[in-house]
Amino acid sequence: MDSSIITDRRRLRRKLGFWRLIAVALIVALGFAFYRFALGEAGTQRPHIAHVTISGLIVDDDELLERLKKVETSDQVKAAVISISSPGGTTYGGEKVFKAIRAISAKKPVVSDVRTLAASAGYMIATAGDTIIAGDSSITGSIGVIFQYPQIQPLLDKIGVSLQEIKSSPLKAEPSPFHEASEDAKAMIRNMVVDSYNWFVDLVADRRKLPRDEVLKLADGTIYTGRQALKAKLVDAIGGEAEIRAYLTSRGINADLPMVDWDKKSNTPFLLAGAVSRLITIFGYDDLVKTQDINGILPPKLLLDGLLSVWQVGRD
Repeated sequence: MDSSIITDRRRLRRKLGFWRLIAVALIVALGFAFYRFALGEAGTQRPHIAHVTISGLIVDDDELLERLKKVETSDQVKAAVISISSPGGTTYGGEKVFKAIRAISAKKPVVSDVRTLAASAGYMIATAGDTIIAGDSSITGSIGVIFQYPQIQPLLDKIGVSLQEIKSSPLKAEPSPFHEASEDAKAMIRNMVVDSYNWFVDLVADRRKLPRDEVLKLADGTIYTGRQALKAKLVDAIGGEAEIRAYLTSRGINADLPMVDWDKKSNTPFLLAGAVSRLITIFGYDDLVKTQDINGILPPKLLLDGLLSVWQVGRD
């Protein structure tokens, strides 16, 4: 038999094998996704304790707020545990999450579970719970507000670029990265920061049942370990799941209720792409298709606008 015919047959057989593999991968991935969906739905359709994780920078997150609203309105959710691992974020984002958690608390017990880090706006949302339980070595506190803006005028001066502007009033578009802020502009920003800071302090004083003067002493941006925060009355207890369960039992929640994750699940299309790409590579068909085109997902971009309540590690 001619060698070219043999080569063509081998190539055809390999292509058929490839598409069979694709079909099997899709069936398996779809079955797995359906199983995950059905299992998750079943878990939330019986009495349970909802567990929500809030991690990373806190922003105005519609998906998270919608999830918290579902926890609030679900008759099957008997209590909620909000696990927080966040350095903070936008003051407005923290405010919205705080209010969403308070809405849950109006209907059912809520425990704030402080994990590795719950500082600034992270601590703000922790105060929304009925009780705060922190790890011994967790980091919390950093009560305060910050407004930052860059200054690029020195760089422009070095490369010989200038910017001219005409504006309707001196405080329009201030502060600007293209020139030093005027004293009036600095006063404007300072007043805005102080206003948000006072709101934050009053919130902590109200939620922690502490005198405002005492909160002001704690609200100088200092961070605390869980043990230090307990002494300062910023948290209620040190511990983990056992302490969370004990508190919920004291609020009349059945100790045998399962704790079901209400965390954001991966999108099914990404799940399918990942499964197909991995199987293609494992079975040696990666030369027929560029797997990075199937599985490539651009990393999300994060832009923080407005006043920030965020703990930042200092730089030398």
